[in-house]
Amino acid sequence: MEFAEGVPCWVDAMLPDVEGGKRFYGELFGWTFDDGAGAEYGHYVQANLGGEPVAALAPKRDGRMPTAWTVYLATPDAAALAGRIRGAGGQMITGPTQVGPFGTMGLAADPEGAVFGLWQAGTHRGFGRQREPGSFCWTELYARSKDAVDPFYEGVFGYGGHDLGDLGQEFRTWSPAGAKPGPETAIGGRAVMGGDFPAEMPPHFLNYFVVPDCDATVATARRLGGRVRDEPENTPYGRISVLVDNQGAAFAILQEPDQA
Repeated sequence: MEFAEGVPCWVDAMLPDVEGGKRFYGELFGWTFDDGAGAEYGHYVQANLGGEPVAALAPKRDGRMPTAWTVYLATPDAAALAGRIRGAGGQMITGPTQVGPFGTMGLAADPEGAVFGLWQAGTHRGFGRQREPGSFCWTELYARSKDAVDPFYEGVFGYGGHDLGDLGQEFRTWSPAGAKPGPETAIGGRAVMGGDFPAEMPPHFLNYFVVPDCDATVATARRLGGRVRDEPENTPYGRISVLVDNQGAAFAILQEPDQA
């Protein structure tokens, strides 16, 4: 599977307890896991669905690091992208780093501080499955100021933006460079964090996974020690809920409209 520049191609979670994460997500999404990489690769554990890679879990190297899911955006040239990020007012938390034969990764922050990853593929191409139950389907940036972040992402990645008015909030979808902007080509979106978000919550990306039954998945997450940040609700795009796993990493689930 090939990914155009700026398209989400991978997600991973940094967790205090990877074994606990394997139990949680293994039951929640039906994932299986490999034996994990060695110390030189940070003991990275890949999650698979039907034998195809869908995500990864990694142990936190430092307790000060957030327990969080990170989305990685594809690029053919991580060094050039890092230069554009810096030039547009973002910063590189981790500069482009070769990860053996697998590819080159980096961690970046936008002008408001929301963190995202870069991935220049080597032997690891990215998602083997997506947009099906148990796999990634969407990412959303929750920002404080659209005027601060829209020019950044649309300039750095060449995204085409399309404003949606049917969600009752300021919401914009992004399509890859060269694609006609709109819901049919969108690979992610940007929401403005209004007064219903705690003032201390920083700008961040929220990653969505498809599930066959939103309410049943919420019940399973609770049983496994997770909690519900946003109760299930129906939207024009499906039934969604925002969850927090048993270690504090937030993510969202989506039940497709035709499954509701």
